[in-house]
Amino acid sequence: MAIHASSGMNRLIKIIRNTCFKYEGVFEMTDKEKVISPDGHVNSIETDYELGQDNIKSSIGPISFDVHNRVFIVAGIIVLSIAFFSIVFQDLAEVIFVTMRDWLTVELSGFFIMAANIFLLVCILVTVTRLGSVRLGGTDAKPDYSYLGWFSMLFAAGMGTSLIFFGVSEPLTHALDSYGGAVVNEQGIRSDWSPLGGTPGDVVASGSVGMAASAYHWALHAWGIYAFMALALALFAFNKGLPLTMRSMFYPILGERIWGWPGHVIDVLAIVATIFGIAPTLSFGSAQTASGLNYLFGLPDGDLAQIIIAILITGGALVSVLLGIKAGIKKLSEINMILAAILLLLVVMVGPTLQIIGGVGDSFIAYLGFLPELSNPFGRSDQNFAAGWSAFYWAWWVAWSPFVGMFIARISRGRTVREFMIAVLLIPSSVCILWFSVFGGLGLDMYFNGGYTALKEADLPLKLFVMLDRLPLAEITSFITMMLIVIFFITSADSGALVLDSMAAGGKMETPTPQKVFWCMSSGVVVVALILGGGMSALQAMTVSTGLPFAIVLLVASYSVIKGLRDEPVKGKIAQGNKPVLLKHK
Repeated sequence: MAIHASSGMNRLIKIIRNTCFKYEGVFEMTDKEKVISPDGHVNSIETDYELGQDNIKSSIGPISFDVHNRVFIVAGIIVLSIAFFSIVFQDLAEVIFVTMRDWLTVELSGFFIMAANIFLLVCILVTVTRLGSVRLGGTDAKPDYSYLGWFSMLFAAGMGTSLIFFGVSEPLTHALDSYGGAVVNEQGIRSDWSPLGGTPGDVVASGSVGMAASAYHWALHAWGIYAFMALALALFAFNKGLPLTMRSMFYPILGERIWGWPGHVIDVLAIVATIFGIAPTLSFGSAQTASGLNYLFGLPDGDLAQIIIAILITGGALVSVLLGIKAGIKKLSEINMILAAILLLLVVMVGPTLQIIGGVGDSFIAYLGFLPELSNPFGRSDQNFAAGWSAFYWAWWVAWSPFVGMFIARISRGRTVREFMIAVLLIPSSVCILWFSVFGGLGLDMYFNGGYTALKEADLPLKLFVMLDRLPLAEITSFITMMLIVIFFITSADSGALVLDSMAAGGKMETPTPQKVFWCMSSGVVVVALILGGGMSALQAMTVSTGLPFAIVLLVASYSVIKGLRDEPVKGKIAQGNKPVLLKHK
């Protein structure tokens, strides 16, 4: 039995190693590749704009730079000013951040929930209509990756530090809140955090609600936001012939004005939203690393420990940046996906295997059953859950979408919009539900059926370690978890720096290394500053604050994407009024 399991794991590791990590070319593009040449017919957008024409390209001593003069300066000033304010005026910053977070999430929770619904509905619309037949890259474009390689990279995009952080804690938290039922204060307002109406005293129903609420935040709606962003970037870069930047998707609305201040504002918003979307992920990683080191080895915990860890791991990310994509991100990502697969398989094998496997199906059923209620933006009685959880998540995913969207866009050329949407929506969503089902489901069983009260009492960053401690091979699984957190932290900071740098360089993908170093360090500085200026409240406040205007920007972009798709020819068919153009490389 052990030999068979080991052999199966070795085969899985080999598949992951050989197919997941073809990062070469995903982020790399030289200035000469202003447009990735389409194959077949497209309706391109003709413009005189040249990639990098507004850039400042120079050097100061050994430090060279090539940045968009206005976008880089404005975005840099905004990010560093917020960091400076958080460090220098810590008490005032905490009050402002908490007040801002509470007002935005409570007053605008319905807007964020509705926005997430709209992005998912747009994705479904383009999938089931004629628009789904449009091929990204031209009517004759061929995919750059096989289905297995493409699916594997989509799987990789769905994994990260936050999934490790919330894998046990979120389903258990929602289930416990639901089990306690609704609590109404003297003013007649609910003060509990239970999703929906609560399931007081019902263990089975509480577990189902806990899993469904977690999946709601991590599955279709989340990936609808990412898929929409990726589609917009891919369409206007691969089919319309514009630079791979946020402003490009607004050409149908703004025309040539996207190269002026309207476009600058869009790119600045994208940069600021992205850096404050990355910050919570890095903060969760540092918090869980500090808590894990304290739990396993008795090392100090707290804000100072988190700050030291954030600085050290940012240093690791800088090394990865200096090594480059092939030696940095690619190798680290390969290691991490193998470790994630090993951890998942080990937990399934050493835990109650049949029960875990059976729970996967139950999780999918619960998710689909509760989805209409959870995604309802109107008349919600569970205001704490809708505002404190759902509104924050949608703002966070919107802020994070330029990073994930650009990665998905770069690996999806050659796919039809229909197969693109089906794969991007279903594969990562299924991976996330599987992860929550295994880790969250096991945590629920340990507490409700096994009486493991330590799991309830543990802080959020510790719940995974406390659960693993109850299983055989706890030392091995806890060590793997620590490695996963640290490496995910590094790859998130490194990959985020690449995307931020590209946006601040007017869409260029090949830029001087010092720029990538700047954005990598900026991410670390922002995390440290916000920890000092209010901790998680500050991080949540800035994520929601930057996610709000960028969500509005993306909602407006829905019109551009649909209009852009309607103009595209489909192989064998020509839409009325379309004149397909065979583009040559500029």
